[in-house]
Amino acid sequence: MVETKKVLIITYYWPPSAGSGVQRWLKFAKYLPDYGWEPVIFTPETPDFDLKDESLLDEINPQLEVIKFPIWEPYGVFRKLKKGKLADPSKVLEKKNKSFSDKSAIWLRANVLIPDPRVFWVKPSVDFLKDLVEQGQFNAIITTGPPHSLHLIGLGLKQKTGISWLADFRDPWSKWEFLDTLPMLDWVKKKHEKLEMEVLVSADKITTISPTFQKDFENICQRKVHLLTNGYDSDDLPANWKFSVLNKETIEILYTGVIDAIRNPLPFLEAFKVVFEKSNQKATLRFVGKVSEAVINHLSQDSWLKENVKLEGYVSHEKVFDYYQNAHLLLLILTDTKNAQGNMPGKLFEYLSTGRPVLALGDPQGDSSAILSSCQGGEVIAHTDTTKIKDFLTNFRPQSEFKVSEEVNQYSRKNLSQQLVKLLDEQSDSLS
Repeated sequence: MVETKKVLIITYYWPPSAGSGVQRWLKFAKYLPDYGWEPVIFTPETPDFDLKDESLLDEINPQLEVIKFPIWEPYGVFRKLKKGKLADPSKVLEKKNKSFSDKSAIWLRANVLIPDPRVFWVKPSVDFLKDLVEQGQFNAIITTGPPHSLHLIGLGLKQKTGISWLADFRDPWSKWEFLDTLPMLDWVKKKHEKLEMEVLVSADKITTISPTFQKDFENICQRKVHLLTNGYDSDDLPANWKFSVLNKETIEILYTGVIDAIRNPLPFLEAFKVVFEKSNQKATLRFVGKVSEAVINHLSQDSWLKENVKLEGYVSHEKVFDYYQNAHLLLLILTDTKNAQGNMPGKLFEYLSTGRPVLALGDPQGDSSAILSSCQGGEVIAHTDTTKIKDFLTNFRPQSEFKVSEEVNQYSRKNLSQQLVKLLDEQSDSLS
């Protein structure tokens, strides 16, 4: 009988928080026990996040141990500065006319809270977990960021106990596009680079989600970084799922996820209107998820777009599949920033699992383009290439039947969990 090993997964985002960061480690925790590793989750007791999906709580195995540890976050101070409800940080950054309190909060976030507002959770967490690690309760630990301060918990435990440690990067750190939006002082940037390097050289294994990020991290630390992409879970497809769409009278185009300052749908909206406004072919574009105020205002000022673009708002992950079922084409808007080439979100793999063709706006030479090409799942067009977007939409014909390429199977959460287990076994054996 194979002895079960225990791995402590330290993550800020955990149900009922929503988003791809939650899905990644929720799914790994689901499948790790199949391969001899029992996960234990360490997460904040009362985290301060904006999006919630209560339905994700149903996906947690009742036997999974979840340790919820108190956290203090400085958002209470920001709320006092704002004298009320704290706005979504992304919306604050997008505002053209920022108030003094807006600017103060952003400056503090950039230059005092290093590497991020969760830094105050580091020392108490290390002090608490050190005893558990020294008691031999875990064979390995995993930290996942952002927030990158969680890697400092891993660093502290590694230094104090020598525990086997895997650091997982869902985004870059010092080269992260988000940091460029902040009014950060030069010495603070160097502090980020120093902390990042300490983590990269101290962790036993490093993983990241895309080939571009993998190469970037390897260039920084001059050591092996392992590719562990996001993926899809076939169990998420409803029991009555059909790879077909009955309605062919209206082309249903679907986007799910966040629309913000670095995911700009306006060029697509322009092409969508040009192609279908005077066409005999009816088309509807649906946005499921949070949409920026700028896009909402743009739609409100155009009567045709207002009629043919539907804003469904945020819905649970489970409910999203009802929208997939009725879609002929899935729209993916990738980030339009310096990290764009490595932008390979979990949504890409979920899209592929539905069998629907995907039109992505992003870097045609990027990692997502390579995945779509290898899986015969669609194509990537540059964000602002409205001519190509219009040609694509003009020539698009709605299908009634869909199929999933065998190439997609390699990105199943179960297969990816096997890859993770191989890394855990390697580092555990090397330290035993």
